[in-house]
Amino acid sequence: MFYRLSEQYRYFVRDLIVNLQALSIVMERRGYLVSCYTCGEEADSACFMVSMGNEMIRFLVSDQGIVWTEICDDAELVRLEGAEAIARLQELADLIKQGLMEPAQPLSAPLPSL
Repeated sequence: MFYRLSEQYRYFVRDLIVNLQALSIVMERRGYLVSCYTCGEEADSACFMVSMGNEMIRFLVSDQGIVWTEICDDAELVRLEGAEAIARLQELADLIKQGLMEPAQPLSAPLPSL
């Protein structure tokens, strides 16, 4: 049972990485300063970073865990892990899709619903 669960988690991580790469492409085309790079021979981990005005978002995913971090002036403002981190990433993706956020806009300004 646990081997099966670990394999399912690895597939989940790979799927999440592919979606992060797609999000970074969309955001870059819309003018955001964004990067997404993978690590490992099989791209089994990734780091997604985007500048939002004077704040920065970092989303890390690997078989070790999933972490969303909001940073301002080198200080960690928000740190979410697991399902909460993925939910926050989805909220960001939704705002980008709907065009409700501008590239230089700080993250805290358009997300009152969070």
